[in-house]
Amino acid sequence: MKAFSELLGRLYFTSGNHAKAKIIQDYLAATPDPDRGWALAAIAGELQFDLFKRKLIKELIVARVDPYLFDLSYDYVGELSETVAHLWPSADKVVKKPLPGLADLVDSFSSANKQDIAALLSTLLDNMNAPERWALLKLGTRGLRVGVSARFLKKILADYGNKDIAAVEKIWHGIEPPYTDLLHWLENKKEQPDFSDKAVFYPVMLAHPIDSANVESIHPDDWLAEWKYDGIRVQLVSHHDATVLFSRSGDDISHSFPDIVHCCPFKAVLDGELLIKRDQQIAPFNDLQQRLNKKKPSKKHQQDYPAHIIFYDALKIETTDLSQQTLVERQAQLASLLQQNHDPRFSFSESLSFANLEALTALRKQADSRTGNHVIEGLMLKRKRSLYVPGRPKGQWYKWKRDPLVVDAVMMYAQRGHGKRSSFYSDYTFGLWQEDQILPIGKAYSGFTDAELKQLDRWVRENTIGRFGPVREVDKALVLEVAFDSVHPSSRHKSGVALRFPRIHRIRWDKPSSEADVLSTLKKYL
Repeated sequence: MKAFSELLGRLYFTSGNHAKAKIIQDYLAATPDPDRGWALAAIAGELQFDLFKRKLIKELIVARVDPYLFDLSYDYVGELSETVAHLWPSADKVVKKPLPGLADLVDSFSSANKQDIAALLSTLLDNMNAPERWALLKLGTRGLRVGVSARFLKKILADYGNKDIAAVEKIWHGIEPPYTDLLHWLENKKEQPDFSDKAVFYPVMLAHPIDSANVESIHPDDWLAEWKYDGIRVQLVSHHDATVLFSRSGDDISHSFPDIVHCCPFKAVLDGELLIKRDQQIAPFNDLQQRLNKKKPSKKHQQDYPAHIIFYDALKIETTDLSQQTLVERQAQLASLLQQNHDPRFSFSESLSFANLEALTALRKQADSRTGNHVIEGLMLKRKRSLYVPGRPKGQWYKWKRDPLVVDAVMMYAQRGHGKRSSFYSDYTFGLWQEDQILPIGKAYSGFTDAELKQLDRWVRENTIGRFGPVREVDKALVLEVAFDSVHPSSRHKSGVALRFPRIHRIRWDKPSSEADVLSTLKKYL
């Protein structure tokens, strides 16, 4: 645990990908199994369980320090793990014990009951210094953010073992922590793990947002256009006697969609968009959310929100790997497969015909929620000869989304951020006028620059009119121009609506709050 704590501290305070990669590779070389594998899982966000709950952490700290002092400290720091790590009282009468290894720590918490977990956590915190406490609390609540994405970590591993990153990605999704077989293969101690008999996730190919220069280069002889539907990206893997539905990040979501995995009539690995479709009509994204949050949907729920996948690519059919064939060839085989195995829950994403840039632009304009189109986000543009390459290869696939909707809203509340933003009020709740009151419509924490964040943080501190733990209520005087993709009915907000992908588009320092938009304006987009 001590070595893991030092690893996190170095990563947290190190900038630059090259330096972070060197730190991780040195740790892998110096750390034994299975500790290093559990460290990789924690950094990559692949731990599938909490060692303990945030509620328990709060109970333990307020039993040891003045609750009022804790509230003040938590409000100032803005992050629970960091607050507790520094505020935890020194245990002078405790005989310090050597800290367990990372694997032993995971095993101890995993096998303990609720009462034992509290005692175990208390003992560890008593024996630790502040950085070690912070590392433990972050690990235990799966709250690590050290500037290393899962994709970057796989590249670090590929470089560590002098292997191809595509091979590392494919293996990664077929094994579980602590990744001993993977690490031994990277170090040439074992053969490459074989998952040919399992239904595993295949790393997906992603698209770049298109800019004006690239739009002008799109020609119908070389490119395909498809609708970009407002659903979620999925991969259906049907192999031998197992069928699994994965999200784009490799999470198994089969339990939420038994109506999909139990009806698959073929053996293949297909790429597509998951939606709700009833009476031959695609439903808004809000309907899909009703299924995403259900671990065990009832038969009635499945009937009310019938799942549907629009497929647009095939990585594998039966035993044939199609990834090195062109997009046109892959789609031809995909269309044939779906035609031979017809099922109303599956369909093929047909290409859109366009003769020139003007016609392509006209297609994009059809994907506008202001005209009642809530199920299409824009266009996908794909090079006809593109191979299926995991990651985001340049110049192969583009997404050309519709222009976002915007509304002028009033800031109502602010909350501290996380990680490097824990010292700033960076999460903002905003609302619109309804008669003489402002009703909340959403929350956003992106879209502004670092310089604008400092301005907003200063404004929040100077205009606070109430405090609720880590949340500050502010004077209803600042207008934020909020961009969003669509609006849906919501029973969670008093306003009755919720925004999809809200982000701060502009700070309207110049506009009085009395001139912000009214709720009825937003409801026109429902």
